[in-house]
Amino acid sequence: MSPYLRRVKTASGATAVQVVAKENGVRRIVEHLGSAHDEAELAALMRLGRERILAGRQVLDPGPALNGGTGEPGEGGPVRRPPITSRRSRWLIEVIKAAYARLGLGEATGGDRAFEQMVAARLIEPTSKADTPRVLSEIGWPDPAHRNTLQAALARAQQRGYREAISQALFEHVTATGGLALCLYDVTTLYFEADKEDDLRRVGYSKERRIDPQIVVGLLVDRTGLPLRIGCWEGNRAETTTIIPVVEAFQRAHKIEELVIVADAGMLSASNLSALDEAHLRFIVGARATRAPGDLEAHFHWRGDALADGELIDTITPRRGPKTERDKNLRAEPVWDPKAHTSSWRAVWAYSKKRAARDNRTLDAQESRARAIIAGEKQPKRTRFVTTRAGDAALDEASLARARSLVGLKGYVTNIPSRLMGAAEVVSSYHELWHVEASFRMSKHDLRARPVFHRTRDAIEAHLTVVMTALAVARHLQDATGISIKRIIRTLKPLQDVTINLNGHHITAADPLTPEVQDMLESLNIPTGH
Repeated sequence: MSPYLRRVKTASGATAVQVVAKENGVRRIVEHLGSAHDEAELAALMRLGRERILAGRQVLDPGPALNGGTGEPGEGGPVRRPPITSRRSRWLIEVIKAAYARLGLGEATGGDRAFEQMVAARLIEPTSKADTPRVLSEIGWPDPAHRNTLQAALARAQQRGYREAISQALFEHVTATGGLALCLYDVTTLYFEADKEDDLRRVGYSKERRIDPQIVVGLLVDRTGLPLRIGCWEGNRAETTTIIPVVEAFQRAHKIEELVIVADAGMLSASNLSALDEAHLRFIVGARATRAPGDLEAHFHWRGDALADGELIDTITPRRGPKTERDKNLRAEPVWDPKAHTSSWRAVWAYSKKRAARDNRTLDAQESRARAIIAGEKQPKRTRFVTTRAGDAALDEASLARARSLVGLKGYVTNIPSRLMGAAEVVSSYHELWHVEASFRMSKHDLRARPVFHRTRDAIEAHLTVVMTALAVARHLQDATGISIKRIIRTLKPLQDVTINLNGHHITAADPLTPEVQDMLESLNIPTGH
């Protein structure tokens, strides 16, 4: 019986690596080593498999004559290798369980083990609920739940309001460990492998130009990207209509009076900003570039259009329409005051040479495309800077010149007075938005929140609760270690405690900890016993 390695495709599209032995013509799986999602993970598992086989030959073989002989060296008889009775990725399990507990998620869900296991499986190897027991069994998770138990846990998550309890636990964690003064908000879409629409799963705007039914998901996070609240709407709902329901629900749930909400220009609408202001919430949102000529008209009139790298212009912008309260005859920019400027918000415009270079490259490409269409070298599509005159396509020189005059500028609209927050802090606070974008990328790719295979609204909402919880654990682990969640899983999963039965004696051996793992566990305050 000579063991060898076998690769098998799993239902989730990953590649499972197994140690297999063939005896009397019957193939038997000796060990599941894990599942790989890319070439690097596959190479690591194959290397681990070769080490396991070598260890089985050199270390775990107790010698001849253990079956039918005395066991003394040199005595004949068949060889019996000691069976492996259990294997467990101890450190991976401890790390996930410790993070889950520190965030208060166990208490929030009433100690629901099946729900915790769904969260753990989504971190380790995102797959279907039916495949979750396999994922947990491969790492030796204690008492992995049956798939029927997992489905029941999904139903409980909705019936017992797990999402609200989890949001409360995460809020308490944030306020206890560092305070909550600023929240970031953004939206994305999750698509379904389905042909027909229903009341929730609708075809709508997709940045990826998909035509599948989808839902719109809004995510509110703290300034480090830790999720605080998640919302779900119909797939054809406008993004601008999602921010107010999420923020108001968050405000009511936690009785918040003072908070700064940061969102990109896609959330900028006059009604949204007014609603946030009326709720006594501060906001910082990205300004649309079309506002720049009006907002900066007086600045350009008095100082010209040459801007220094890093220059900030603190001024005002109309709340609605183009009419400004800015007096062009005054050289100094107005200092925004909510009582003095009732029809304006505060606006901060920043100039960056780096951004200008990037904007110019984009405009060069757009101009080249426009000229190619006008010359008949490319098929006409909706293209910027192409206009029609007397039935013929022509370059829109005025629009192009206007765009060139604004390269390098980025605007920010806020209702925070300058006495409370300087212009530079407004800009830096807005730049924290990359954290929520990173959280969305993690949920889509590392945690594979999409495509969604559930059909009913309750099941979809419960799925999002699992994803949100897994995202919270992942962000906590990343922030504590400075290592990506994908690398944490890849590093810890192969480290196993293996127990063998040697003539009735159970012996446990453990993979040695590398310096990287030692540092990782220390940063998470998990004792290693070394």
